[in-house]
Amino acid sequence: MVDNTHQIKHQQSSPEWGPTAWAHLSAVRTHSPLIQCITNFVSMDLMANTLLSAGASPAMIHSLREIPDFTPRAAALCVNVGTLTAEWLPAMMAAAEAAGRAGKPWVLDPVAAGASRFRLEACRELVGMRPTVVRGNGSEILALANASVGPSKGVDSSHESTDAVEAAKSLAKSSGCIVAVSGAVDIVTDGQRVVGAQNGVAMMQKITATGCSVTALIAAFVAVDPLYAFEATATALSIFGIAGEIGMDMAKGPASLRVHLIDSLYGLDQDTVVRRVNIISFS
Repeated sequence: MVDNTHQIKHQQSSPEWGPTAWAHLSAVRTHSPLIQCITNFVSMDLMANTLLSAGASPAMIHSLREIPDFTPRAAALCVNVGTLTAEWLPAMMAAAEAAGRAGKPWVLDPVAAGASRFRLEACRELVGMRPTVVRGNGSEILALANASVGPSKGVDSSHESTDAVEAAKSLAKSSGCIVAVSGAVDIVTDGQRVVGAQNGVAMMQKITATGCSVTALIAAFVAVDPLYAFEATATALSIFGIAGEIGMDMAKGPASLRVHLIDSLYGLDQDTVVRRVNIISFS
């Protein structure tokens, strides 16, 4: 865990979101936190490159046999259930347990949580292991909060993020986690406070693994400021959205946006971040 909380100033009642976002990104670049990602085959490449372009160090380690040695040394853990199998689930649970014992933050991405009973039960069991942050789309958060399997569009959401605000608050209260709901406005709540990160562009939804990648970025931001996971989650979502906005100015479609997204994240400077961060309070 990187201890640099003294470098990051917070105003709990009225956060200065731009400077806070820049402080988080700067801390990631300075400390290069090691982020273990147990994730799906579709997302590994973009997740790793997102972390690298932000300044973090990715480790795509998922072997059950490596977890006792490796996970306690990571600054944070990211668990993504996108291509969930019965063989991988024990490794996810062992890593979550190891991170908890070591006092390291970990983030859960409950991909398509309501698509099947197996997936829903696995995700709810992982939530019971007290992740620091749960980030999903509206449908995933509703499925977790309601413990319900229902009609699914795979990893795509059938609900707007704003449809899941109350479900997110309920899940945050019952689990003790920060809950983030991705959408046109990215919602973040701790069960009491609710903020919305309004950065990003619609075409990011046409690139597979952007949601997975922002979850990894959240893990990196929480790693450098674990005492303020709520703020770190909101700023990570905003920073990723800003990179998408800048990338969109140069892109011709989803494929080129993917490239420019990574380049833009790598090239963000203080003035751009402070000026473009757009986080509003709902509470």
